[in-house]
Amino acid sequence: MSRLLQGLVARLTPRRVRMRLTLLYGVLFVASGAVLLAITYFLVARRSGTVLFTTRGGRVDAGAPDAAPFPGPGSGPEGRLGTVAEAFRRQAARQHQEEMQHLLVQSGIALAIMSVLAIGLGWLVAGRVLRPLRTMTGTIRRISARNVHERLAARGPDDELKDLADTVDGLLGRLETALDSHKRFVANAAHELRTPLTLEHALLEETLIDREATVESFRANFERLLHTSKQQARLLESLLTLSGSERGLEHPEPLDLSAPAENVLGAHRPEAGRRGVGIRARIAPVPVSGDPALIERLMANLVDNALHYNVPGGRVEFTTGIRDGRAVVSVENTGPEVPPDQVARLFEPFQWMGRAAGDGHHGLGLSIVRSIAVAHDAACTARARPSGGLAVEVSFPLRGDGGAGNGRHRPRAARGRGRALPTGTSP
Repeated sequence: MSRLLQGLVARLTPRRVRMRLTLLYGVLFVASGAVLLAITYFLVARRSGTVLFTTRGGRVDAGAPDAAPFPGPGSGPEGRLGTVAEAFRRQAARQHQEEMQHLLVQSGIALAIMSVLAIGLGWLVAGRVLRPLRTMTGTIRRISARNVHERLAARGPDDELKDLADTVDGLLGRLETALDSHKRFVANAAHELRTPLTLEHALLEETLIDREATVESFRANFERLLHTSKQQARLLESLLTLSGSERGLEHPEPLDLSAPAENVLGAHRPEAGRRGVGIRARIAPVPVSGDPALIERLMANLVDNALHYNVPGGRVEFTTGIRDGRAVVSVENTGPEVPPDQVARLFEPFQWMGRAAGDGHHGLGLSIVRSIAVAHDAACTARARPSGGLAVEVSFPLRGDGGAGNGRHRPRAARGRGRALPTGTSP
């Protein structure tokens, strides 16, 4: 029964906001008018009519409700006067009743006429109120990916409608920024993928055209093709990681930052030895929640970036710990001077400083770091070191107290030792 009633109400309810506002205005006017008429009728009905008669002996109030009874008809002149007064009183009562009925009918007619006028005025007022919304709706319908730069730019007082227009303009601004970033990302990704494909095509074509090719030339071309294929695989893996981390986490797991940190440092020490870069590590157990593979990739990208953009004889400082109630991963490196105004740009896809051709870096390392940090509700900050190089810090939310959230533990060095690691050595 309730569902049937709800369905009936839903069918009878107008679908247009203008019609609903008009009905609301009309109902409110009729209700307030009916209440006003009821109050007026009640006040007029309480006031009865008064008939006055004057005789030689004084004044007689024949219409008052509390008038004293007149003598009967056989009592002389006063009796006849009482009879006349009673007749006039009855006539006044009938006249008062007719006037009240007339007042009720005329008031009802006036209320009906004003209700029609109120509905018409309500229709006009509702249209005037909804006109800015219709303008905004039409503008939003015209906006697409080609003209997302357009804005509503509502004018007028700072009311709710202008707040709505400003909110929509802000949303359009964010969409424009996201679309521009997406277009740049697609263009850069296409360029990065086209370069190795062009090289592969050239190598294959050279092999087929050369009629005097030897086994050694075939082997050399195949080795170059294999190297190019590995670069493509690394680029695709980076793109997949970037795309997956931007979707967020589905099943975060409890983990300790010290475990992936030691794995990453152990894997990068041979590379540090070949580049002549020393690693100083201070690793403390820090409980967090997240994706272990993504967090290890974040640390690996930070260390790889610190090693690649470094100088012979330089150093990398890797630290995990707790500061201000947050789990912190910090990586600092020496290297060429980085302009402070270029630091934020390095976290965009396909952006780098001083890239060398064929170095296997595609400018995705720090952008992946930022995406993984956002997926873990972590804050990622970076600053240019005055003496050269970059300092990057990622702060994660702690996983409960876990005995490590008080910040009173003592950081330990990687694998138990806090000395600076010489180039190419393992603790």
